[in-house]
Amino acid sequence: MPGIPLQVVIVGGGLGGLCAAQGLRAAGIDVIVYERDPSLDHRPQGYRIHLDSRGAGALRECVPARLYELFTATSGQPSRRVTIVDERLRELHAVEFDGVTADGDPASFSASVDRMTLRRILLAGLEDVVRFGAEFTRYEPEGRRVRAWFADGTSAGCDLLVGADGAGSRVRRQMLPHARIKDMGTRCVYGKTPLTDAVAELLPPRLAEGFMSVRAGRLGLALGLMRPREDPARAAARLWPGLDPHWRGDYVMWSLAVPAALLPGSDAELSFHGAGHLHRFVAERVTGWHPALVRLIEAADVDQTSYVPIRSSVPVAPWEPSAVTVLGDAIHAMSPAQGSGANCALLDAALLCRTISAAIASGGPLTAAIGEYERRMTEYGFAAVRASEQAASSFGGGPLGRILKWVGRLSP
Repeated sequence: MPGIPLQVVIVGGGLGGLCAAQGLRAAGIDVIVYERDPSLDHRPQGYRIHLDSRGAGALRECVPARLYELFTATSGQPSRRVTIVDERLRELHAVEFDGVTADGDPASFSASVDRMTLRRILLAGLEDVVRFGAEFTRYEPEGRRVRAWFADGTSAGCDLLVGADGAGSRVRRQMLPHARIKDMGTRCVYGKTPLTDAVAELLPPRLAEGFMSVRAGRLGLALGLMRPREDPARAAARLWPGLDPHWRGDYVMWSLAVPAALLPGSDAELSFHGAGHLHRFVAERVTGWHPALVRLIEAADVDQTSYVPIRSSVPVAPWEPSAVTVLGDAIHAMSPAQGSGANCALLDAALLCRTISAAIASGGPLTAAIGEYERRMTEYGFAAVRASEQAASSFGGGPLGRILKWVGRLSP
């Protein structure tokens, strides 16, 4: 393959797809990203996420040094404690830990990040190769190459097609029609409360030290403070002038995990009724809880309320590698119970870039490189799926599963 330009098409402009595009471009490989949404912030896609050494290491491997520095500068302080309380804010369990950082060392990185800020960082420098409003429909093999088709009738030929299009991946459905994604029977309603002075006075002091989970029967409310180490706009001006991180101030992310049967309608009905309907549902669920929690939900930015059905991939046996592959939720969607989804997607992106680059350097066949990537990716990806399922089921699907690895078995 030396001297032969390689063309890669990525379907999906989420964290994994953009990270892969950064890494491929850095390796001198032609890449184009096709994203179905008309813009980066077209719809709510979550707020505060946790990245660890897997995600940080992948980012440092794929993005320019200044973008990696911008990522660490805009991350939150590392968590020092995980606290579990009841609905009256009485502490039930806690664990303290150290040895993690939010500085530039990916080996010990562990911190919260704002998903939209990170996505804009990953888009930096790729503006000319990301096509928004491009809905992928199918692909067709063309000898050793493949052609991707889109809803507007246009197409793009490439040497490698990468499906980074999430749990509902159309690439995966065509490539692995037998691969299934199961509904875990749980829904997470996400919300965002701006951190005003009045809201700051409501917060339990322990929340400043790290993740907090509220246990209330079959419900679980996760709370996470998002306060960057450096103002994202100022950090961007210093490290990547012209980048707008779209930062609108510190906030508390909250997520109510609830059995689907308790929600006021089907998934289609909830989508139709919108954010206000979801916010009212959460406000009603916390009635009678500690007044600080009630007011925290009342003070939320209602329009930012959204929900996500919790789904999990069913692991599949190895398949024959080809000029089409997948990464992230497109192949190993998982419960958020252990905070591995975004980390695994970024890990996939770095592994894919590294494997392809090695094949180009050695002159080896692309298909063999893709096979090696898929072997390693499915090994750790499906292991993370199983671990996340176990953590979620251990606590009824609530957010408490996320801290399984820290606190072990919880008493009732």
